Amino acid sequence: MIVLHYTAMATTEAALERLCDAQAEVSAHYLICPHGRVWHLVEEGARAWHAGAGQWGDVTDVNSRSIGIELANTGAHPFSEPQMAALEGVMAGIMARWDIAPARVIAHSDMAPARKSDPGPRFDWRRLARQGLSIWPELGAGGEATAAQFARDAGRFGYIRAEGVSDADILRAFRLRFRPHVTGPLEPEDCAMMADLAARFAVDRTAPSA
Repeated sequence: MIVLHYTAMATTEAALERLCDAQAEVSAHYLICPHGRVWHLVEEGARAWHAGAGQWGDVTDVNSRSIGIELANTGAHPFSEPQMAALEGVMAGIMARWDIAPARVIAHSDMAPARKSDPGPRFDWRRLARQGLSIWPELGAGGEATAAQFARDAGRFGYIRAEGVSDADILRAFRLRFRPHVTGPLEPEDCAMMADLAARFAVDRTAPSA
């Protein structure tokens, strides 16, 4: 998989220093600054400490099954054009080298919905999907617009209601990525979009977890 993050730090330099500090016990394969400069910090075949506790589908050790990309951003600012262009180039190379499908590109908040928000509501997932670097749901007729059906479809897509993760956490993570400006109770549009994701991009539940 590829997991996308924001650094949530004031400057790129501060983020780079932390990612290179062994005492911090945090690392990522790539760091990309707003000007489009890319730092390759960990070899792609090596395990970096970027994901932490969480799960996507049956994968519980996400660090061992993913490449982590950190985007220098506080979480409150737009992602610049040079940064997005650099990210797209990095992702295209990784996906070709490791045969990663667009559905296997996820947000940190997808695999840790109770504790993470990155890359956040300002990140343009639809832009990546248009280039085949991620996915985007379509709105069809939808199915049953109930909380129970939404939860079932969310599980098929990859969101796992593990210990400490509530249905509200999963709805929040889903909306951060696909409906970032929507708040409030579950809506029929949430259900229709999740049903489409589950139907077209059901997570591989037979893959090994590490």
